[in-house]
Amino acid sequence: MGHEAGSAMKLVYLLPILPPRHPECEAYSQEIALLQSRFGGHVVFVNPNRHLPVPAPRLAFGLAQLPSLRRAETGETIYHFFNPDPFAFPFLLGLRRPVVYTVAGGVETQRPNLGFLRRMAVVAVPDARSLARLQAWGLDNVALQRPGIDTARFAHHPMALAAGDPCRVVVASAPWTRAQFATKGFDALLAAAQQMPDLHLTLLWRGVLVDEIRARVEAAGLGAQVQVIDGPVDVNAALARAHAAALFAARPGLVKSYPHSLLDALAAGKPVLTSRAIPMADYVAETGCGVAVENVTPDAICAGLAALRAGYDGYRRVAETVGRRDFSQAVALDAAAAIYQTAQATAAPGRLIQ
Repeated sequence: MGHEAGSAMKLVYLLPILPPRHPECEAYSQEIALLQSRFGGHVVFVNPNRHLPVPAPRLAFGLAQLPSLRRAETGETIYHFFNPDPFAFPFLLGLRRPVVYTVAGGVETQRPNLGFLRRMAVVAVPDARSLARLQAWGLDNVALQRPGIDTARFAHHPMALAAGDPCRVVVASAPWTRAQFATKGFDALLAAAQQMPDLHLTLLWRGVLVDEIRARVEAAGLGAQVQVIDGPVDVNAALARAHAAALFAARPGLVKSYPHSLLDALAAGKPVLTSRAIPMADYVAETGCGVAVENVTPDAICAGLAALRAGYDGYRRVAETVGRRDFSQAVALDAAAAIYQTAQATAAPGRLIQ
């Protein structure tokens, strides 16, 4: 497939985000780079808002690119679209070749547009929670694909966490909008740090709203507890100096079901703290590689951090075991290969769908 022998498959990866300033820090770009290493293909950004004076709604995404996409289609084209939630983008129905729709952030309890999803060649989800929901609603074109990371990039640097020691936590997946300071838990996390003088945070930023987070840290009086690192960073080195990684979301779809920052932490042998809305919380609870909190509030985060501290040695030992075992790139690529084969089979070779 793509770069694999004997296959002429032509992958086109579609993204509804703006081109990131630091692709190496952005999860979709990392995932696509892995897929390109085996299958080839190129990326098309379908979000028009970089060039518009007034933001366009999601219903308009991709419509401007639709004519050029159709002109470039061949009998071997397969589209792979990535989006946090199962939103029904109209332009996808105008494509004449199979579409793999990856719902990277998971599926909520509210039923999506099932008629739209049935017209996708494959609906791929990273977590068992979302897979079960879609199947319960009668979809039979769904597939599970957990993400994979380069676990060899990370080394284990165990740190003790004795009573009275500062608890050092790395947090990534910075907000894209001001509203996400609340929905991604950064407001609650800073409030928790005000209540816990022994909590030290390293926030990994990506060139958006940098002045905003620094102003919030200063206004909260947390300059001695919170470090903001903007742009590319040696994540292995950052995790080597930390006890854990954390990531919160008030609802599914705000971050990936299996956020790369938490997978990186597990590969480095560091336990994780997350919220129940993120589907990975099920895995965290089942394996014991960290703590899942019910709500994204200062009190819930403080309680979660207290539980993490109390059982730290056990959580760390599990993280050291599962992080490199369960999220290898090879397994993720094999799952993608099977999904692309299924997608290819939905259209006759060499014929465009009319």
